Amino acid sequence: MRGRISHISRNRLTLTVGVALVAALAATAPVAADQGRGSSTPPAQASGSGGARSADNVEAEVEVEYFAGPGSHPRHTHVPASTPLTRKEQATIQDDGDVVPIVEAGPSDAKVDVVFIGDGYTAAEQEDFHADVRTKWREMTAVEPYTGYEDLFNVWAVDAHSQQSGVSGDPTIDVRKDTALNSEFFCDGIERLLCVDTNKVEAYASKAADPDLVIVLSNSTKYGGAGYNAITSPSGYDGIGTASSDHPDSDQIAVHETGHSFGKLADEYWYDDSTYTGPEPGESNITRLSTDEMAAQQAKWYRWLGQQSPDGGTIGAYEGGGYHGHGLNRPTENSIMRTLGREFNLPGREAMIAGFHQHAPVLTGLTPTHRQLRGGERIRVEASAHARLRWYVDGREARQARDASSVTLSALGVPADGRPHTVTARATDPNKAVRDPKLRKLLSGSLSWRVKR
Repeated sequence: MRGRISHISRNRLTLTVGVALVAALAATAPVAADQGRGSSTPPAQASGSGGARSADNVEAEVEVEYFAGPGSHPRHTHVPASTPLTRKEQATIQDDGDVVPIVEAGPSDAKVDVVFIGDGYTAAEQEDFHADVRTKWREMTAVEPYTGYEDLFNVWAVDAHSQQSGVSGDPTIDVRKDTALNSEFFCDGIERLLCVDTNKVEAYASKAADPDLVIVLSNSTKYGGAGYNAITSPSGYDGIGTASSDHPDSDQIAVHETGHSFGKLADEYWYDDSTYTGPEPGESNITRLSTDEMAAQQAKWYRWLGQQSPDGGTIGAYEGGGYHGHGLNRPTENSIMRTLGREFNLPGREAMIAGFHQHAPVLTGLTPTHRQLRGGERIRVEASAHARLRWYVDGREARQARDASSVTLSALGVPADGRPHTVTARATDPNKAVRDPKLRKLLSGSLSWRVKR
C-alpha cells in the first residue's frame, strides 16, 4: 500500500547544481527527498570515473550508500543522476515488464508491496530470476522483525529482459554488458558499488500496482549493492536498493536499506572523529542526549534504556553515529544500521514494525462501510495475523465473535427490531516490541457499519 507518511528529511542527497535535477530527470523519474540536517550530511567521498555527464556539462549528482564487503560498515559517495529516457527506451520498457506474483498475502491497499526487478537476465533466464527473488525474500524474512510479520507482505517480480546475461563490471572493470537497467559494478570507480539507471527502475517499478519497496536484483555472484535512499518516487516507493542475486550475503544490503525506507532510521556508523554540532536529529535511533538526559526528558529511546537488545549488549547511549564520531549517540554498539550481518536493535525493531503498519493497516474492511447493511448480510474484514479482533454492537462487545474475520448480524446478536444499530470491529496488535504511544496508534484500527435487521 502506498505510504501515508510524510517523508522525514534525511539529507542524503547532494546536488552539484541545485536546479539541474529538474532538467536532468524526466517528469516521472524519482526525485530528491527534502534536505534536512545540514551538519549531519556525510562527508563527500572522492569521485572516481563516474559516468557520462550531460552534453552541456550541467551536472546533477545523487548520493548512494555502498558496502565494501560482508560484515563491513557502509560508506557513501555521489554518482551522476540518470538522464531522461529516450523515446526508444520508453517504447522498449512499455512493451516489456511482466509482473509476476511471488507472494500474495492480500490486496495491495492492505499490504506492503515489495517489488523486485531483475537486471542482467535474458528472456530465457526469467524463471531463474523468479527463483532468485524467492531465495532473496526467504533470506530477508529470516531477519526480525520481517520474520514475525511475513503476513503483511506481497512480493512481486517485474521481468526486465536484458540482451545479455550478467552485469557490467563482473568480474572486472572492463566487462560491459547490455542490460535492461544498466547495472554496473565499479560505479564511480568503486568495485562493490552496484549502480543502476534509476529512471529505468522507475519505469519498470510503476508497472506494479502499488510499489512500497523496490529492490533491483542484478544477475551476479559478485558481492555488491547500493542504496538510493534520497529519492522518492511518483509510484510511491521511497528509495531503491540494489543487490547481486547470487551472493549469500547480499540480502543484508537489502535489509539495511529497508531500515531507511521503512524504519526511517539513521545510519549508526561514522567516518572520522568529526563532531556533530547541529540540532537534535529527527531519526529515532540517533541523539545528542545522554542516557540521563533521555530519561529525564523522556526522549528518544528512553523506554528501552537498560534492556538487553537482540543485536547484543544493553540499550544505552554509545558515542558515534550519523556519520560523526562525536556529538551523536546510538542505542547499541553494533546493530545492522552500523554493520551488515547484525540484527536491528530494540528501537530499530520498534521503528520497523511501525513502518510496516504505515503501509499495511492492522485492520482492513472487505465489506463497504458507506452503506447500511440489512438482514442476512455478512461483514468481512482482514486483520493482521498478530492482531486481536473484537466486535461490538452499539458499544457492547459480542464476545462470541472474537477473532472472527467474517460475521453475520444475527451471529453478532444485533437485535431484530427493525431499528438502526452500529457494528464496530476493532483490531489491535499487542506486540510489546512497540512501546512509543505515537507508534502504537499504528498498531490498532477500527471500522463501523450502520445495520438493521
